[in-house]
Amino acid sequence: MTMKRAITVTVNGKQYRSEVEPRTLLVHYLRDTLDLTGTHIGCNTSQCGACIVHLNGEAVKSCTVLAVQADESEVTTIEGLAPEGELHPIQQAFWDKHGLQCGFCTPGMIMATSQLLKNNPHPTEGEIRKGLEGNICRCTGYQNIVRAVQEAAEQMSTQASQPVGASE
Repeated sequence: MTMKRAITVTVNGKQYRSEVEPRTLLVHYLRDTLDLTGTHIGCNTSQCGACIVHLNGEAVKSCTVLAVQADESEVTTIEGLAPEGELHPIQQAFWDKHGLQCGFCTPGMIMATSQLLKNNPHPTEGEIRKGLEGNICRCTGYQNIVRAVQEAAEQMSTQASQPVGASE
């Protein structure tokens, strides 16, 4: 008999109450219990970064966090990055600059990029590479990912400087 523990987690703005086994990883809770499959399971050892989500506003590898550790916390997944159904500027930049191929690493890359640009809105190429070093892509060679991050930074900076209500 396995004892379960009650948790309350706000994911992408919606509160969930669930019973989980204490050993359940946050990535498995998101995918298996909440059916939010945008967060990918890559290595289960925190090496690849495919499972990055934001926990209380900070990027974490959800394969290293237990669901019970997220009790009373706020989690944002790739599905919650642009809740209005439109692409977030980072997602759009990855699309426009071909920063993805197979797409497996893309959710983690985008969530890591979001954290990077939150902390450094105008990163240099070297700072982008350093900021994403915990994410592994086996398809792209990273050049287009770096270009996508640069494009996203530019777009987000432009949007932030526009007066409220101004359109592009």
